[in-house]
Amino acid sequence: MTSRTTTKRTAGQDAHQAHARTERDRLARRKRTRRLITLTLSLIAVGLVALALAKAAPTSTSTAQAAPGFTLKTTTGTTVSLSDYRGKPVVLYFNEGAGCGSCTAQMAEIEKDAAFKASGITVLPIVMNSAEQILPDLQQFGVTTPYLLDDGTVSKAYGTLGTGMHEGLPGHGFILIDADGVKRWFGNYPSMFVAPAELLKEVQARL
Repeated sequence: MTSRTTTKRTAGQDAHQAHARTERDRLARRKRTRRLITLTLSLIAVGLVALALAKAAPTSTSTAQAAPGFTLKTTTGTTVSLSDYRGKPVVLYFNEGAGCGSCTAQMAEIEKDAAFKASGITVLPIVMNSAEQILPDLQQFGVTTPYLLDDGTVSKAYGTLGTGMHEGLPGHGFILIDADGVKRWFGNYPSMFVAPAELLKEVQARL
């Protein structure tokens, strides 16, 4: 074997080794990049979950302000005024209305709750719908309580717009008004449901 052949072979081996090192470095960089991307995505996911949990957490606010008066038509064609309930506590139930099954199911569960019935506390559901829009939902869930039909004026006056998933609609909120017409409590439930027993406990604690 000549020295020239040996030199060529050595050069070829060096080139092969250099290529192998380059390939290893490239693969290592790719792995590091993948790990970095995975870590970044994981952190983003954790942040989104934390944000969702924070938004889903119910909020509870005690207050002592005069409740804005109102008169609204109902799904039965009658009219209801807040002043009709002066002398006894009432809970206003603002919700998304038509198309929100959990909202209507909430009212159905309140109607079925024996303790709520015995408490003498009236719940007035208020939605930004027409009777034609909301009645099919009430029939589907067997709800018999008349719904109050709001054009947004009352929902805005009570500060419930944009407290849920839709900016122009109420969230899933309850406002307690005592026998003297004073707002005592506002509870908002982004999870779209609260057990009637828990709701009654919150209300009775402030009367």
